[in-house]
Amino acid sequence: MNDLVIDARSLRKVYQMGEIQVNALAGVSITVRRGEMVSIMGPSGSGKSTLMNILGCLDRPTSGEYYLDGELASDLNDDQLASIRNRKVGFVFQSFNLLPRATALANVELPLRYAGMTSGRQERARQALVAVGLEDRIHHRPTELSGGQQQRVAIARALVNQPAILMADEPTGNLDSKSGKEIMELLLNLNQQGTTVIIVTHDPSVAAQTQRVIRLRDGQVEESA
Repeated sequence: MNDLVIDARSLRKVYQMGEIQVNALAGVSITVRRGEMVSIMGPSGSGKSTLMNILGCLDRPTSGEYYLDGELASDLNDDQLASIRNRKVGFVFQSFNLLPRATALANVELPLRYAGMTSGRQERARQALVAVGLEDRIHHRPTELSGGQQQRVAIARALVNQPAILMADEPTGNLDSKSGKEIMELLLNLNQQGTTVIIVTHDPSVAAQTQRVIRLRDGQVEESA
């Protein structure tokens, strides 16, 4: 099995804004090994979001090669990107992105529905909620849950397909300090169990808890240590 989950080579992303070309990424090369916990930092406009979108198969680079868990993802069409994204990537967002009228269990089941899974779907979703400590909240809707609990549901949803990577975009950004600390402890615990975690963050205290920090500036890797 390939030890590299992320292998990005000379990624460039150019956006055309009228007559102006914006180089969001200007030749980014990074690797992430299986089981690592890595944070991506950088000021606004540094290319963090663009890089996350490409690593998460939400977008394609203008040029360069990107291998996700051994599969070349940089040349895929939209349908192929959606397929590999559903199989290989779990997303956690700052704003949780839960369906407000669906229970925690139904929210976590969603990726399994998209994958076409029929038998055992509910039990697998329930196990994912147990894994994040919400076994007593599976039938609650988001409005009946605290911010920290909603983020735990989002993490369970991200993990239910057993992805190659868990990508978290400012996962503690909308939480109070106590809930944010609990979510980081959960992510650290998941990483210790073998989950590869990539966190995009502005928060130095979050980045300090990861094994490695990749710093971007002006669409380039400024530092990776």
